[in-house]
Amino acid sequence: MIAKTAHFDRRAVLWGGSALLATALAGCSTTGSTSALRIPITGKGESDTRLLFRHAGLKPDFPVAYSEFQSGQLVIEAFNSGSLDFGGTSEIPPVFAAASAVQNFRQIAVLRGDVNNQVVLVPKGSPIRTLADLKGKRVGYVRATTSQYFLIRMLSSVGLAWSDIEPVAMTVPDGAAAFSRGSLDAWAIYGFPIQRAQATEGARVLKTALGFLSGNYIMSAHIDAIADKQKSEWIGRYLGLLQKGYHWAAQNKDLWADIVAADIGVDAAYVRDQFHHCSADYALRPVTADAIGSQQQVADVFTKAGLIPRRVDIRPLWVDSFNPVILKEI
Repeated sequence: MIAKTAHFDRRAVLWGGSALLATALAGCSTTGSTSALRIPITGKGESDTRLLFRHAGLKPDFPVAYSEFQSGQLVIEAFNSGSLDFGGTSEIPPVFAAASAVQNFRQIAVLRGDVNNQVVLVPKGSPIRTLADLKGKRVGYVRATTSQYFLIRMLSSVGLAWSDIEPVAMTVPDGAAAFSRGSLDAWAIYGFPIQRAQATEGARVLKTALGFLSGNYIMSAHIDAIADKQKSEWIGRYLGLLQKGYHWAAQNKDLWADIVAADIGVDAAYVRDQFHHCSADYALRPVTADAIGSQQQVADVFTKAGLIPRRVDIRPLWVDSFNPVILKEI
């Protein structure tokens, strides 16, 4: 059964050194403050809602404070340290949080979207032609993100285990640098680094995540923001803006591709090609049993691979109190 919104007690916890970094990035105090809705921006280009809103002619009529992050894992850590009110990740970072002692957020909506912008890249001229060729190779990925998950599943699809490769966990910038200097045989990555590596280095897509990722991305909110009447209202209004923004992007693909290309600094042809081969346009969807089941499958894959210490139940992380807002906007 999906949990309903209730009042939650605040847990003042800092989760590891990365959480301290996330707190510094957010530069905020407590989630109870109604000074602004604190929202993360992960990456550049297509994932930057500031860029989307600006060109779609949308603007929140309430205060918003944005902070920039390199991965969804850091977003979750910032939620747990009380530095964010609302934001998105993939299905994967909350799974790792569920296996820990701290979950100061709840998952309130599903963002359906593209999975062809998540790939395994190989360098120009690489002899690697199939997933099976990754055996024994040095493969970069971002820990506790979709790149780790789809890499596990890709390997499994050809009879390989995590131990059959040399996995190298690194941040997105470190991965880009390592791939560029030839220190990686392959790189499991997502978002604009794909087009940049293709455009500037002649990188080749070995495999996209189609068939390995569900296409569900997660919108979450801090438990105190959900309990706060003002911030909860702002979250609902921001969800409405997101839905309008995604609709505009779907109706203006070439224009949006050109805007994104300019933002990330690559030829527009690369981004147009990605957009026209996307697996799905982005759109918000309500919390459902299927969405919860999808994330539970993700958690079970990590458990089976020995990458989280125990089986976790994902259901307590979900609330459906924002479903009426989302259904109104569909």
